[in-house]
Amino acid sequence: MKTLDRMCPQFNFDNSFARTFEGFFARCQATPAVAPKLLQLNHGLALELGLDPAALDSEAGLAVFSGNAIPEGADPLAQAYAGHQFGGYAPQLGDGRALLLGEVLDTRKQRRDIQLKGSGPTPFSRGGDGKAALGPVLREYLVGEGMHALGIPTTRALAAVITGERIYRERPLPGAILTRVAASHIRVGTFQFFAARGGVHKVRELADYAIARHYPDIADAKNPYLAFFEAVIDAQAALVAGWMNIGFIHGVMNTDNMTISGETIDYGPCAFMDTYSPGTVFSSIDAQGRYAYGNQPAILSWNLTRLAETLIPIVDSHKDRAVELLTDTLKCIQPLYEAHWLAGMRSKIGLKTEEPGDLDLINDLLWVMKDGQTDFTLVFRRLSQALRGDSNAVRCLFEQSGAFDVWARRWRKRLDQEGGSPEARAQAMDRVNPIYIPRNHKVEEALAAAVDRQDMAPFYQMIGVLSHPFDEAAGCEAYTEPAPATGIRYRTFCGT
Repeated sequence: MKTLDRMCPQFNFDNSFARTFEGFFARCQATPAVAPKLLQLNHGLALELGLDPAALDSEAGLAVFSGNAIPEGADPLAQAYAGHQFGGYAPQLGDGRALLLGEVLDTRKQRRDIQLKGSGPTPFSRGGDGKAALGPVLREYLVGEGMHALGIPTTRALAAVITGERIYRERPLPGAILTRVAASHIRVGTFQFFAARGGVHKVRELADYAIARHYPDIADAKNPYLAFFEAVIDAQAALVAGWMNIGFIHGVMNTDNMTISGETIDYGPCAFMDTYSPGTVFSSIDAQGRYAYGNQPAILSWNLTRLAETLIPIVDSHKDRAVELLTDTLKCIQPLYEAHWLAGMRSKIGLKTEEPGDLDLINDLLWVMKDGQTDFTLVFRRLSQALRGDSNAVRCLFEQSGAFDVWARRWRKRLDQEGGSPEARAQAMDRVNPIYIPRNHKVEEALAAAVDRQDMAPFYQMIGVLSHPFDEAAGCEAYTEPAPATGIRYRTFCGT
């Protein structure tokens, strides 16, 4: 693998993780791509990172994104971590098909990881080939950018490259590499990896690093490690509340897939609900429904309890006291999550103030939606049309609208208590209730076109639509519609 000339893309890497954590990773190189081709470059994200899109959209940029060249200052490594996967503990996981090239400071002076995903085997591959297929790469690009536009904290895609080789899963598939950008790739499972090995000093080092990188305001707290835990709780509670507010199902909330920064990571068996049902599961490997839509808040608490276990030795020198402090903090998770969720749901139905009956009002709407088997996204989007005088737009989503009509009278009475312009309220609702989400069937259409017919046009069109999820555009009606009823349950797969 060659190092690029100094005149080629400049990343200005500053690799603090590699400098700090010998033993937390394995240095390795990408497997060179046979005949790479750049499929998509995220120009907006490149500018945000302080990079030159023109320099990246070149043969030299392609060499970086395909793993065929190391940019100046990069220090490629695969990170180590452990994790609970569907409740069972795996003592060593790690980046089995990803390489952290390095870190850059973006235009806001925020540190961001740049990682290749699908670039070949690493010491953590556990017998796998370390490669990625085109479909999962494009899925992560689409859904990640869709989530970003929806205002949900997320990792993002800088580039997608096809490698020119076939990889073998159930059938031969085109290989691809995603260049992923994250606030960091430190996970709950990263803490578990070192805690399980008795490395108290390593856990402390990792916590100090995470505080400095993600939560510098708590560095001078009386008990910085307890304050760190509280900060992670708040970040992850806000994240999961955001998922619930838009009907997103992550599908694989293992502890190795939950970041310390509170960003969504790993879009394998993820999907968006069409018909509202708390028990919705899409993942082909989640046979028991552990990560169903309605279970996500409880799994939030379960995962954070696993993080708390790793912090016991550093929160207090007396174990019993540490357990007591962490247990008290754990009790705050669900109230904090509910506060974030309720704030989001209030805005979705147009409420600007808080009243004690709001929770019942929102839960009753969800019950009516579940009973009426209505589309989650469309109900909330069309509520604003009712304020503009077109109540039928939302009523027609319910086969039997009587229960909704009863609820709507309570809703209007609650809105009347606040007063204000109906049009201004409707506009505010349209800014938080998307009309376009990554509808599962539209995502699959785009992926099938790319994989089976080498037609990227549906992917490019969908990226354009999802970049403005709240703004209705002529000619995009198909992106608002739920999947046609087929009687076949939609299933998603891990992507490995």
